[in-house]
Amino acid sequence: MFAIVQTGGKQYKVAEGDVISVEKLDNAIGDKVSLQVLLVSDNGKVVAGNPSVKDAVCEAEVVSHGKGDKIVVFKYKPKKNERKKQGHRQPFTQLKILSIKK
Repeated sequence: MFAIVQTGGKQYKVAEGDVISVEKLDNAIGDKVSLQVLLVSDNGKVVAGNPSVKDAVCEAEVVSHGKGDKIVVFKYKPKKNERKKQGHRQPFTQLKILSIKK
């Protein structure tokens, strides 16, 4: 059984026991989170929502918070001696999928 869930404006394919990294959530470590379910597949039987599946619940637990790898943003204008270098690390939350119920 797997499901397509949505959080932070992105969609993820999850199954029970999976650990996924999502956009940062304001929940403490160990908290339970309920995710919006867009599609559920159970042994070839697919139920799609419009926009979400009614009575379907995906329970997840917050495992940790962190920051992703650093990306370098470098802007310059040729022949003008203009250079700007910035770095960015996107914060994330790791979730462990506990159950998918429909």
